[in-house]
Amino acid sequence: MRKRADELKEKVRTQLGTCEDIVGTMNLVDAIQHLGIEHLFKQEIDNTLRDIRTSEFTSSSLHEVALWFRLLREHGLWVSPDVFGKFKFDGDDARLSSVIADHDTRGLLSLYNAAHLLVHGEPELEEAISIARHRLKSMTRDCDLNPVLANQVNRALNIALPRTCKRLETSLFISEYEQEEGYSEILLELAKLDFNIVQNVHLMELKSISEWWRDLYTYVGLNYARDRAVEGYLWSCLVFYEKDLSFTRTFVAKMILLVTLMDDTFDSHATIQECRQLNSAIQRWDESAVTLLPEYLKKFYRELLRNFKVLQDQVTDNDKYRVTYTRKEFQKLSTYYLQEAEPSFGDQITLTAMSSVIPLLCVSGTVGMGYVTMETFEWVASRTTAIVASAKIGRFMNDIAAMKRGKNKGDVASSVECYMNEHKVTMEVAIDKIDSLVEDEWRTLNQAHFEDHKLFPVVEQVVNLTASMASFYDERKDAYTFPTLLQDTIESLFVNPVPI
Repeated sequence: MRKRADELKEKVRTQLGTCEDIVGTMNLVDAIQHLGIEHLFKQEIDNTLRDIRTSEFTSSSLHEVALWFRLLREHGLWVSPDVFGKFKFDGDDARLSSVIADHDTRGLLSLYNAAHLLVHGEPELEEAISIARHRLKSMTRDCDLNPVLANQVNRALNIALPRTCKRLETSLFISEYEQEEGYSEILLELAKLDFNIVQNVHLMELKSISEWWRDLYTYVGLNYARDRAVEGYLWSCLVFYEKDLSFTRTFVAKMILLVTLMDDTFDSHATIQECRQLNSAIQRWDESAVTLLPEYLKKFYRELLRNFKVLQDQVTDNDKYRVTYTRKEFQKLSTYYLQEAEPSFGDQITLTAMSSVIPLLCVSGTVGMGYVTMETFEWVASRTTAIVASAKIGRFMNDIAAMKRGKNKGDVASSVECYMNEHKVTMEVAIDKIDSLVEDEWRTLNQAHFEDHKLFPVVEQVVNLTASMASFYDERKDAYTFPTLLQDTIESLFVNPVPI
């Protein structure tokens, strides 16, 4: 299977290097990304898109222009939304042409996805999203769409393509691709082989993580904490799915599970005094601090220190400082968990960014990444606006899901509750407000694509981490707390291989 995959990779590499037609090249790159094999051709795709960016491109096809716009912006290459000007009326009304909108489902879908890469101050793209969404909804309701296209439209209306988890999209698109006009048998075969090869790697890692977690969870005896080995690994896997990222994937999964134990202790079990004691011990980070703790937390604390030491010993000398920074983020998170109480809405927004697990996962996600330089690591570790935006998105989605499922005893006030109390509005009004804040933070995150191309790999990592949130908190659900909601996802990614 691996030998055949290597043969196919060379054929695809040749296709990328010899395709001279811009539209054909864009379709090839788009298919490679959709099929989840982009990681095999990162350098080739980067070179190809840079060539496209500097080449003259004109087209009267909404789909082609939107595809051009999306591919370039996704890869950190700035292009202006003015390219969509030709699809507007000539008069004062700058709305999209109704002729195009009424007859071009593929074009509208491409526009809708592309426009979600908007940054602050691009009202024309906001309008494009609104119009495209309205007409796509009408089409799914009133038109006899091709089933594959209908599925893609419905998925995009739920989560736009730039915000989807690549691995999940791949699991769905592989079965659709052979029904696409002009599909490549070489690409399809390679995608199927690669999916199954990577899935086998994931299964072995999941078994190892599950054994590690079972021993840890049983030993520390914190039965009130969520038992989420599979879900914790899934979260890491959605962000770092590539085969050669095994150590990073495992490291991040362990961080997620250790944070789960700490989070559930602070949130739903420990008294205020016990929370203070636990935080004091975590800040000291020394075996002697175990005497500060109540008896039931001592095993957890010892295991926390031991696991970090084991991980520190497993990494190369170049990675040791990243593990140290991960530990510091863990300590910060403990402090912020302690600080959460009943703040005002404004205070809650600030605290939301600090008490999110996202900054810790961003730092831990650099461990084992050879491309991460000191400059890029410092960008990750300094809680830049992009990482703060990601943290807010995650917490806002979590808060909305928590309101829908009902709060646990001891849960602190969420951003939704703070807004309700401060502005005397209903839950639905507050949720609409938080949704608008999520959209605003996505614009901030999109902007980071274009700030410094040297940072692009870590920016992309932050975007992927943010996109993974939807798998757990989309549609107002909390699938991490209620994992049966993830059953289909787990089976498609870990249990069911793609038929060859």
